[in-house]
Amino acid sequence: MLPYKRSQRVSDLLREEISDIIIYKIKDPRIGFVTVTGVDLSDDLKIGKVYVSVLKEEERAITLGILNDAKSFIRSHLAKRLRMKFIPTIEFRLDTSIEYGNKIEKLLKQIGEEREDSA
Repeated sequence: MLPYKRSQRVSDLLREEISDIIIYKIKDPRIGFVTVTGVDLSDDLKIGKVYVSVLKEEERAITLGILNDAKSFIRSHLAKRLRMKFIPTIEFRLDTSIEYGNKIEKLLKQIGEEREDSA
């Protein structure tokens, strides 16, 4: 038996394919440096939330809008690449986990410096 659920395996595959489609097929010059960080699929594989990280903070809203406008284009390319009965409906969301991790790291560093100063 496989070590993890089918929805997890399909979401890993979707992450790779969507990344490839964004890099090589979408020709919009307004899209900056985008990284697809993950895909959360429902257990029935019908709905997928695609999490993306955008390098420049000022381009995040524009890039997210472009990607959400290109959902049908991306789904049609997924249908050509994947052998699935249903291609999930996708929705792009901003991944804030990297920012959250940086914030936690900064706080831990600040706590460490305060401890060194008080000792």
